[in-house]
Amino acid sequence: MTLALTTGQSIPATAAKTVEFISLSHLNPATELNPIKTRGIELSYFRTYVRALEDGGYDYTLLPYGSGTADSFVVASAVGALTERIKPIVALRPNTALPQVAAQQLATLDQLTEGRAVVHLISGGSDAEQARHGDYLPKERRYARTSEYIDLLRRSWTEKAPFSHDGEFYSFDGFGPGFAPYGDTIPISIGGSSDEAFEVGGAKADVFSFWGEPLADIRGQIERVNAIAERHGRPNPRIWVTFRPIIAKTDELAWAKAHDYVGRIADTFAKAAFGKQLHAQGEPQNVGSKRALEFAAKSDLYDRALWTRTAAATNATGASTALVGSPETVAAAILDYVDLGADLVSIRGYDTLADAVDYGRYVLPLVRQELAHREATGQRGRLQAEHPGNYGPEYAGYATARRGEVESA
Repeated sequence: MTLALTTGQSIPATAAKTVEFISLSHLNPATELNPIKTRGIELSYFRTYVRALEDGGYDYTLLPYGSGTADSFVVASAVGALTERIKPIVALRPNTALPQVAAQQLATLDQLTEGRAVVHLISGGSDAEQARHGDYLPKERRYARTSEYIDLLRRSWTEKAPFSHDGEFYSFDGFGPGFAPYGDTIPISIGGSSDEAFEVGGAKADVFSFWGEPLADIRGQIERVNAIAERHGRPNPRIWVTFRPIIAKTDELAWAKAHDYVGRIADTFAKAAFGKQLHAQGEPQNVGSKRALEFAAKSDLYDRALWTRTAAATNATGASTALVGSPETVAAAILDYVDLGADLVSIRGYDTLADAVDYGRYVLPLVRQELAHREATGQRGRLQAEHPGNYGPEYAGYATARRGEVESA
């Protein structure tokens, strides 16, 4: 399924007027392309990476969380100390800290960074991963816990007098007033593709996060979460989409690079040689990964530049769909999602530090130039019309041909 790309000059009514960019902070030089052994945190590398984000014009960085990873709160504090502008997004699972305690930790981070803290709540997509921290709540109840957690975070930041709570998942007496954030509150993000995720996200989240999917499908997902927000009398949440771009000077060179990368990534995954891949070999439980694999089974290519083969090669473990092309083509593809309402765009690569630098130099400026042109003129610029990517006749069948060459090699 594809969504026809508009080449006219009018700006869609759904288009976001501004965009902020997110990366993911890496603590060492190990990658899916080169899974070298490290001690976990290599401080000089981490400093270099975070500085590259600041210098490259990113707005946020996500600090991921897993049962075997570095602690996201501690790393977020380090990001705050090493930067002046980057906003650290703490990935937090509600099973790992009481909401009053997490509210205190987040408010502390927010004060230390003078209002830069953001939290991304992960309800939990794998029973096995949750069990590693002793959490045996059934998957279908985890978003209900997240819903209660959000309410208690906000009350902990805003109540002016002690309060008690007796809920389904949390009970306490006489808490507060809690430690206040730097400003009025701290943005709360959640993501997911299940019915429960949409209900909680639309009703309570400030930000709703999606993995990169075909345009027509993302459009339907955005409309769905916005309708839920409207039903609850809330403003639409900000929309966050995530991609793993593969760029080169030309589209043709980018596709050659992409096919080289996917072979190396698949080899790393088969050997369970990187990150959480040891635990990601079976059928995924979470709806987002299942959707990604369904898209990959139907087609390698969607729309202007969306490539799903990287998702297929990694069993859709985490964000894994790519945008492939020149910086101009990838920037145009990002703008296609901006036109649907996405105003937070996460881009992180496979050659992590080099890609972060290249995106900052070659992709972010193009997107921002287009948005500045729109604001000044009320019309689209020429970028999307002049860089059709996979729609260009000179690349028709290119990926399929390359795939055949790789598989027969």
